[in-house]
Amino acid sequence: MITLHRLGHKLELFHLNPDLIVTVEGHPDTVITLATGAKIVVAETPQRVCQAVRAYRVEILAGAMKRRQDAREESGGNVSPIRPALIDSSELA
Repeated sequence: MITLHRLGHKLELFHLNPDLIVTVEGHPDTVITLATGAKIVVAETPQRVCQAVRAYRVEILAGAMKRRQDAREESGGNVSPIRPALIDSSELA
């Protein structure tokens, strides 16, 4: 989650799931449009929102890489690459 401030409520923080963000526009206020269709006006600039989203994604990926490295070290380097499971299309019918 990223932490933002609603416009006009700088002392009140709220948390937003960045995976729901569709667009971030600055005209002149920063308006975030969510996948649900909701729009949120925030005090942060569009650049600040983008930086927060990038930092969130870096944190998630860094955590995943760390867990992967830890698993590799625990198994003596015998961790196979993660591959998507193949699904037999006849099972879907």
